[in-house]
This record gives sequence, C-alpha cells and structure tokens, in this order.
Amino acid sequence: MGTLLYARGIPYEQCFDLLNVTRPELIQGIHREYISAGAQIIETNTFGANRLRLAAYNLEDRVREINFQGVRRAIEAREIVGLPVFIAGAVGPSGQPLQAPESGRLSEVRAAFREQIEALQEGGAELLILETFTSLAELRQAILAAQEVGGLPIVAQVSFYEDGRTLSGQSAASVARELYELGVDVMGANCCVGPAMTLEALQGMIGALDEEIQAAAQQGKRPPLFSAQPNAGLPTRLGNRFFYVSTPDYFADYALRFAQAGVRLIGGCCGTTPRHIEAMRKALDAHYGRGVGAAGQKEKEEAGQQNGLSASAQGQEGSRTASVVVPGRGGHRPVIGTLPEEEVILPQEGSKTRLQQKLEAGEFVISVELDPPMGLNPSKILAGAAQLQRDGVDCINIADSPLARVRMSCIALARLIQDHLGMETIIHFTTRDRNLMALQAELLGAHALGLRNILALTGDPLRVGDYPNTTGVWDVDSVGLIRILRGMNEGHDAAGGSIGAKASFHIGAALNLNVSEEEAEREIEKYYRKLEAGAHFIMTQPIYELAPLERFLKRVGKPPVPVILGCIPLHSWRHAEFLHNEVAGVTIPERVRERMRAAGDQGTEEGLRLAQELLMEARDLVQGVYLLPSYRRYDIVGRLTRLLREAPANA
Repeated sequence: MGTLLYARGIPYEQCFDLLNVTRPELIQGIHREYISAGAQIIETNTFGANRLRLAAYNLEDRVREINFQGVRRAIEAREIVGLPVFIAGAVGPSGQPLQAPESGRLSEVRAAFREQIEALQEGGAELLILETFTSLAELRQAILAAQEVGGLPIVAQVSFYEDGRTLSGQSAASVARELYELGVDVMGANCCVGPAMTLEALQGMIGALDEEIQAAAQQGKRPPLFSAQPNAGLPTRLGNRFFYVSTPDYFADYALRFAQAGVRLIGGCCGTTPRHIEAMRKALDAHYGRGVGAAGQKEKEEAGQQNGLSASAQGQEGSRTASVVVPGRGGHRPVIGTLPEEEVILPQEGSKTRLQQKLEAGEFVISVELDPPMGLNPSKILAGAAQLQRDGVDCINIADSPLARVRMSCIALARLIQDHLGMETIIHFTTRDRNLMALQAELLGAHALGLRNILALTGDPLRVGDYPNTTGVWDVDSVGLIRILRGMNEGHDAAGGSIGAKASFHIGAALNLNVSEEEAEREIEKYYRKLEAGAHFIMTQPIYELAPLERFLKRVGKPPVPVILGCIPLHSWRHAEFLHNEVAGVTIPERVRERMRAAGDQGTEEGLRLAQELLMEARDLVQGVYLLPSYRRYDIVGRLTRLLREAPANA
C-alpha cells in the first residue's frame, strides 16, 4: 500500500492512514488492483493508525474514524471486484519503542492498540495482522490487546535484519518460542529484508518449534502456522523516488520455497506490487493445482481447506583517560592539555593525500570497504584493517551508516584507523542524515582530523534501516555535496563565507554501471554533472563482466579523472542470486551465476577466480579497485589483493 501510494505522488511526510477518509477512491483502487492480481488477503491501510502515531499529525482523536473507514475501503473493493478475499486489519508498532517498559508505559501502549483493534473489528475486519514489530515487548502488548478484544484470528509478524535478529536482539528461534507461548494463530516475519533472508528467518522459527509441529501431527491437532511477507529487496533512490529491485519472477520462485519450507501465509511487504502478487499466485497455483484469485474459479473456503496457502499484499562504566592525538609535522603524536602555538598546524593549501598522489602517478590502487561497528568496540574492524594492510591494501573505504542502520561514525573510525595503523582512508559521506549546516560542520571537523579523501553520496533510503520513521534530510544531493567540497577547497562555505583557508579535500563521486539503456542517459548526465561540480575521482558500483564498463567508456570516452572499479567477490550460487535479485545497483550476468552454480561447494574459489579474471581484464581501463568483503570475509579480499599485487601489470 505504501509503495503504491508513494508511486502515485503521496509524499512520505503525509499521513497515509488519513487517506482512508480524504482519498477513499485512491485507497479502494489500490485494494482492487491487489485483489485482481490474485491476493486472497488484503490488508487495510491502517498500519500507523494508532493513537500514539496519529498524534504526530494531531489526529489522535480520529482513531476510530480512520480505522473504521480503512476497513470499509477494503470491503468496498472486494465487493466491486466480486472475488472472495479476506480483509485483514493491519496494525503496526506504536512508533514509540518500549526501551524501558515500565508498567505505566505498557498500559498506555496496550490501550492504544486495543482502541485501534476495536475500531478495525467494528469496521468488519476478519483477521488481524500485527506486523513490522522490532520489539517483542511491544508486540506482546499488541497481542494481549487483540486477545482482550477477542473474536479475530491473530497473525503476529516480526522484522528481522540481515544478522537474523530483531532490532532488540532476539533470534528467530526465541521469537518463535515466545509467540507460540502467547498463543497467536500465525507467526512470521515481514519487512526489512528481501525473500532470501526472510526465508532463513522462517526456517529458524519453524526449526525452533519442530517438536510442537511433530506432536500436533501425531495428535491430529493444528500445528503452529507461519507467515512470510518480505520486502522486494532493498530500495534504491533515483532522483527523489525509491524503487525496489526484486522482480516478480524472483518473488514467484520464493513463494514456492516458502511453501515448501512450511510457510502457509505468503505475501510481500514494501515494494511488492500487484505484479509480484500475480506472479506468486500463478506459481503457487501451477505447483499445487488449486487456486483462488483473478480467475475466481474456487471459493476461498475450499482453497483454505485444501492447501492452506495464501498470497497476501502488503555510559561511564569502564571509561579510561586517553590522550588527545593531533596531526603534527612529525606525523601523529599524543599531547595532553593546551597545545603550544607551534603545534596547531593547518594542512598546507593544495596539499595532496597519499591516495591522490598515487592516482596522479598512475599507480594501480586497491581499497577495501569496511562497515563501522554497530556498537562501542572497534577492535574487530581495526584487526581486519591491520590484516588487509599486511595483504597490500592501499587504503580503507569506510561506509556511512550503510543500509540506514545506526553504526559508529565513519569519521571516528577513519581517525582510529589512521591513528592505530597509519593507513589512509576514504570516508563515505552522505547527505541523508545531516542538514546543510551539519554537513559543513562535520566536513570541517574531518579536515581538521586529517581525513580528506571523501566519497560524496546521497545515502541509502531510511526505510530500509533500523528507524523507518526517521525523516531523511537531503538538503542537497551528491552533486550538491561535491559543490560544497569544491567550495571549501576554494576557501568558502556554501553561503560564500570564508573558512579561513583553502581546504584540500580529495573528492570522489559514485557511478552506477549496472543500468538499463534508458537509465544510462540519466546516469551519464549525472556523471558529467559530478565532474563539472568538482569530482577528482570516480568509484563505480560492483560489476561482474567487462561489458558495462566498456559500454560506458564507449559513450563518454576516456574519463578525465581516475576510475576505481567496484568488486564483490562471490561466495556461492545463492550469494550471487541474492546480490542479483535483491541488492540495488548490482547486476550479475547469467553466465557468471551459472559458473557459481556449477562450482557447488567450491563457490568461494570460483568467485575468487571470477573476480581475478575481471580485474585483470579491466586493469588497463581503470586505475584501481575497491573490494567489498561479503560476510566480513577479510581473508578473501586479502587473497585477491595478493593475487593482484603478484600479477604482472600487463598480464
């Protein structure tokens, strides 16, 4: 629902739930599309329609109206299409996570859920889907509220992340056991990740209740039931809009995998269009021989009795004194207290980073991208960087809260790496989280800390991350950020005010080579804008064959700045399929995926060979590579670095 509303011009800042009242024809029309596509369950447009979330729009006194009308819009759509589908009342989190759930707070949250559920039931909802919960404490309150109201089956769904845990740290197994004890009718996972990781989470949930499932079968009782509603991969941002990358055919394939794993309610969350639902419905019908949907051949009760399958839309402790470390003439040295005047040294105007010097000298550089830690301890990342340094890596790329998840500041980690290892870094710097003032303040700080290689990025959409309700800033995009950096190199801020000296930032820009013919024009136009804005070097998205790079160079000629090629070594066929189908900006040709399939349990070695072949082939066309270690396999990118260093330049 949210995906289609956004695609039709409704901004994320608007209250989607209020559209049940103000734009009833729009909501009803979207419901009709999903019913016609073959959905057996449609969810009401009430995900955020609880008192606590509606208060952000001063709508807390309209809870009953918004939820009641949300159900009516769905019922009207069912009546117009004339097909038998179930109406599920959608209930999302309160928007105020229970970080310290005292009794008063629990009571307030449960009351808010109860008020919403009563309105949904009054409107005519036939079941409840409690979805996208990242806290079991909060989901428990929603379940208890639903049970207090009574009368409706309960589907309870949790959001897992790429590490297989909820935001509050619970594993799939622990979630399954708790939901089973709470007595919900169906339990499962939705949102946050695509089909592959959702399947892994469901397998963990099903495995945790294997004894209960077996016992139910022996006793002739209904076993625990499971649901899966993944996102259509991770979204990519094009201009001012978000697009999801998993195709309908990919979803259809996973619909069968979910069914074979024992999942009985199968659908989709963010990015799942009617085309996805149609493909899933067809795949399930073709495999099981029984269907309900656009054709309307059978009644929903018959389908439920026969196969049970549905396609659904939708501190101080431990602190130690530390010295302050500042850049000086003799490198970095610790000093404490007031700095002598001669120690406060501005970088010389026009000075160049080591990376910049190597690129200008025509050297082939190798960088590895590392994600900052999600907690306080950077030791593991520092140890990985140290190993990569021994393997011959020139510098470390540091991502800026990738996938919109909260991590240690890229500036802080970059400084730690430079202090501990004397190794240069490239920091990814996004415009997503900072307004125009904060952008410039942090850039000035980074420069003062000796961090001057900057890759200017717009940033991943917040809706894929830990805080989907956080508002992105985006005062400027990546092109605007490049202009700001160039302005600082000229000695002024974005408003034209002096910054006291000319900065010496080495400015990088991103380039996506994995685009269609139609998108290529837009990407090339943006490439020229980035060069005009002041980019000094280009870093590409990962590729898996030379053709995208050759096509780009054929159209634009030899770039006037160095190009550093992205590469993610593959580990297995499933890894290749996941990257190809679920990660925005990554396209893996069929022949490469077939080689990975044929490699079987030797996938890591085959992936390494593929990466080495590509990079040796591309060596005369680019001036470097940046490697992205999947699953933090630093040893793989380290081996690849050594292979590249050992190979003759003209090999």
